[in-house]
Amino acid sequence: MKEAIVLYPSPAIGHLISMVELGKLLLTHRPSLSIHILITNQAYEAGPTTAYIASVSAAVPSIAFHFSPATTLPPDFSTTSPHHETLGFELLRLNNPNVHRTLTSISTDHVVHGLVIDFFCAAAVTVAREFNIPCYYFFTSGACFLNFFLHLPTLHDKFAISVKDFDAPIDVPGTPPIRPSDVAKPLQDRYDDCYKEFLDSSLKMQTSAGILVNTFEKLEPRTIGAIRDGECVPGGPTPPLYCIGPLISSMGGDDGRSPESLTWLDSQSRGSVVFLCFGSLGVFSVEQLKEIATGLERSGQRFLWVVRSPTKGKNQKAATSEMPDLDLGSLLPEGFLERTKERGLVVKKWAPQVAVLSHPSVSGFVTHCGWNSVLEAVCAGVPMLAWPLYAEQGHNRVQLVQETKIALPVDESEDGWVSSEEVEKRVRELMESEEGKMVRERVLVMKEEAKAALSPGGSSRSALAGLVDSWKRE
Repeated sequence: MKEAIVLYPSPAIGHLISMVELGKLLLTHRPSLSIHILITNQAYEAGPTTAYIASVSAAVPSIAFHFSPATTLPPDFSTTSPHHETLGFELLRLNNPNVHRTLTSISTDHVVHGLVIDFFCAAAVTVAREFNIPCYYFFTSGACFLNFFLHLPTLHDKFAISVKDFDAPIDVPGTPPIRPSDVAKPLQDRYDDCYKEFLDSSLKMQTSAGILVNTFEKLEPRTIGAIRDGECVPGGPTPPLYCIGPLISSMGGDDGRSPESLTWLDSQSRGSVVFLCFGSLGVFSVEQLKEIATGLERSGQRFLWVVRSPTKGKNQKAATSEMPDLDLGSLLPEGFLERTKERGLVVKKWAPQVAVLSHPSVSGFVTHCGWNSVLEAVCAGVPMLAWPLYAEQGHNRVQLVQETKIALPVDESEDGWVSSEEVEKRVRELMESEEGKMVRERVLVMKEEAKAALSPGGSSRSALAGLVDSWKRE
């Protein structure tokens, strides 16, 4: 019978892209494998996936997508949690019967070596056990959040208070101390339903067959060492760790629109442009957009800026529903587009990020610190301004700024506001200062380390070989 691996991502586009790249990587190492990816419906708007899935299906026939019937929350479902991830956890739990049916079907004519799940899909661990299939976690973030995630049960048992009530930075093995406010919001309140879901997923991870993580040894050496040495789970098991990154895709989000951004970049001088983009979900209020525009204009730098429709709430940082189309002229300061047309381009919603970062004109990246974006910047050798908005991005900033030193921070007020003066100062600092030069030099070193990790004999290729070889021994 044919050998198979079943991948089960969260339906959010960022998580799906990473999981597809994992499937493609497995195929390069063992082309005889059959890769099956389980697709579920989204609990909230988390980025369009239809065009992306179609493009993968056309390009890589060895990857089969299995679409589950849509699941819906029961009428009596209720939660006091303010976090949209709670709905995602619940829908994925309700999807277990569909996972069971699909695994039954695949198992009729395949030897399934493993079910690889996203940490949002922890409910499926019980399904894997029923089939006696090894269950692996694929962690789409970096080791700098994985260490906190693994350490969460230890913190939960050691302290009787919630993270948000800590009055000092929290020590986690392998990374600099993290301020409570930088911890992912769903992990800040121990009494929240969403926190309890993440805690359960962390405990299940400790007993998994292994953890695959989208990073590489030289990017986060101290963090990876702490995880491997069991420091994050004192007194408990730490599964085998496979650092197999950086996995990035050039296909993400491309819906066929003409990339005017690339044409514009072709007309700019080498290393002159700062690129601002905040991921598939990152959003700002109208007031914050105007502040960014004012700071950019005053900085005097050339810029390419991707703008999404604004939120109504000042504190909402992630779009979880379809946003209306936007009129740039009404959102940005009066006359801004006209005054900056010779040195700046503002585009709506989307730009081909990998291609933009790889363009010789681009020399800086203002980012929300989503892990896919971080890896894309590293692989392109572009230094970053770190402006986290949601999810685990605060953890990523701590690592990028304090540990790896390939980014400069954007400082916010306590309520998350960033002034135009801060935007102006930091953009100039990244593009012109000695500090900017230092992070630029470090990220270029990391670019070469990333290439080496994925080359024959490199650390990530070797880690993947170790995983695949373990299946041969079964």
